[in-house]
Amino acid sequence: MPASAFQIDRLPVPEHLDGEEGAAFREMVEVRNLAEAQRVGSFDLAYSAEELHPFWTNPYEPKTLYVARVDGRIVGRGVYETRLDQSANSCWLEVDLLEEFWGRRIEEALHARVMDEARAAGRGTANFYAAHRETGSSDRIAPPTGFGSIPADDALAVFLAGAGYVLGQVERRSRLPLPADTADLEQKLAAATSTAGEDYRVVYWEDVTPEEWVPDVALLNTRMSTDAPIGAMTEEEDQWDDARVRADDALSAVSPRRLLVAAVLHVPTGRLAGFNELSVPAEASRPVSQEDTLVLREHRGRRLGMLLKAANLLRLEREAPGHPSVITFNAEENRPMLAVNEAVGFVAVGYEGGWTREV
Repeated sequence: MPASAFQIDRLPVPEHLDGEEGAAFREMVEVRNLAEAQRVGSFDLAYSAEELHPFWTNPYEPKTLYVARVDGRIVGRGVYETRLDQSANSCWLEVDLLEEFWGRRIEEALHARVMDEARAAGRGTANFYAAHRETGSSDRIAPPTGFGSIPADDALAVFLAGAGYVLGQVERRSRLPLPADTADLEQKLAAATSTAGEDYRVVYWEDVTPEEWVPDVALLNTRMSTDAPIGAMTEEEDQWDDARVRADDALSAVSPRRLLVAAVLHVPTGRLAGFNELSVPAEASRPVSQEDTLVLREHRGRRLGMLLKAANLLRLEREAPGHPSVITFNAEENRPMLAVNEAVGFVAVGYEGGWTREV
């Protein structure tokens, strides 16, 4: 094979990480982590193969994986993700490629393979979320929301624009240095508790949802797809039920990471009104990922977002101290949640673009 040649292969997701297929999956994860680090400037978003593998087996979020090889070495990957509901119109695509291999048409070949998957499945809209490198260019691309922008000369932005995508949303990547100021968090928690009043209180669990909260967590996850800002992206309601919550719990239970969940209970109805998740790696040297945070629309305006975040961050410092930081993503137009993040000490460290196009 000439040095400039490459090949694209579908990579089966192995049942376990032993053997030849497991080794290829591990190599793919290493490339995913390095390619992302080259874009964002750190390994803050890196995951191990053991952490990612359970979620590649999630039957509710089917994924198809392609890898690009040069001289037998994996140098990039393409991901097609859809929903179990065959009537869904949207899908999610991803292309990661080591920076030294950009411009050799490998990115186009990977994208073509995952786009073929979308067309074969009859999907109408492809969404592509990409972390962008800040180049300092004054030539910017802004989404229709009017919030945030990305540099037009970033390699991934150039590729996506050339592939027919339009920027639909900008998400902010924020970092909270740890240890947190616990005295300040306690003050903020007390103030939010006072504003919320006796109708609301925080409940906690780890990994596995308590039986009494399973239906409420199904509703909260469904509402994540309808209540969270999506800018000009096209996404349908993602319906959850009790069985899906239990399947998701099972994946969390086999992951090396701990999932610390704080939820706010609306006492008069006995139903959950919001939740916050912290995904904690086993190694104290690695950052924590703040995952979904949502307050149902009908309960907003009572400082429940601050209540949840302050409560779960204090819990993190009690139960899993020593991590360097917490990383989170928020839509740039989601000013109420960004205000909460900024108040507890999160600082913007990068941006991600949400891109969309017709299949």
